[in-house]
Amino acid sequence: MLTIGQLAAYAGVTVRAVRHYHQVGLLPEPERDASGYRRYGASAVVSLIKIRTLANAGVPLSQIGRMLEADAAAFTEAVQRIDSHLLDEIERLETSRKQIAQLTAGDSLALPPQVVSYLDRLRDIGASKRMVEAERDGWILVAARWPDGVVEWMPSKLAQLDDPQVVRLYRVLSEIFDSDAGGDALLEEAADIMAALAEQAHRSGDVLDDEAQGDLPDLLDALAVETDPRAERLRDLMRERGWSDWTRMERLAEPPA
Repeated sequence: MLTIGQLAAYAGVTVRAVRHYHQVGLLPEPERDASGYRRYGASAVVSLIKIRTLANAGVPLSQIGRMLEADAAAFTEAVQRIDSHLLDEIERLETSRKQIAQLTAGDSLALPPQVVSYLDRLRDIGASKRMVEAERDGWILVAARWPDGVVEWMPSKLAQLDDPQVVRLYRVLSEIFDSDAGGDALLEEAADIMAALAEQAHRSGDVLDDEAQGDLPDLLDALAVETDPRAERLRDLMRERGWSDWTRMERLAEPPA
């Protein structure tokens, strides 16, 4: 006959686990002997090993009791159900692992690899760290609105980075963002370039209609202002040049006087 400590050691579990199995009704608790100790026989060792094996396999304790009492067919069916549940859990955990890995990947968090490549290209053309971060956050909003469309746009967006005007724009905006000064001359230059690009887009018809855009332009405008309040001044300069702003790309009937 075994003490609880000997039983636990024989089955490869802790005394605390044996007591827990007693509490939840998985392992019968024997009467105390004349010395006041509980003594366990061979059948208790067998039962405890079965419980330990099922628990280590991921079977919930709430199901182990029924499985120990089930016949062969019912036991097999229960195992299959648990296996299916574990497969689902493995897939969920694998997805979680990928998401956790993205947390250390910077740009790839919430963005497809095509957009990450675009952000890398921005760095290559001289965009500053703060400029790239602002662009990244904007693309997170766009990707949430058009998860499929954003991938389709990337080839044309990458092609735009071959345009000297676009390269100059990102460098000017980088200089503005990285400076604590007002940078009125740079803001004027940025507005000139953006107005010229808006005109090109308008002529080519490369503009989404208001219904398709929804509230995304307003969100992007708000993000720009939250990133740098001087974005408000840049929007005013765009209006002076006949454009409502830089995201919705609407031509004003007449530039403000």
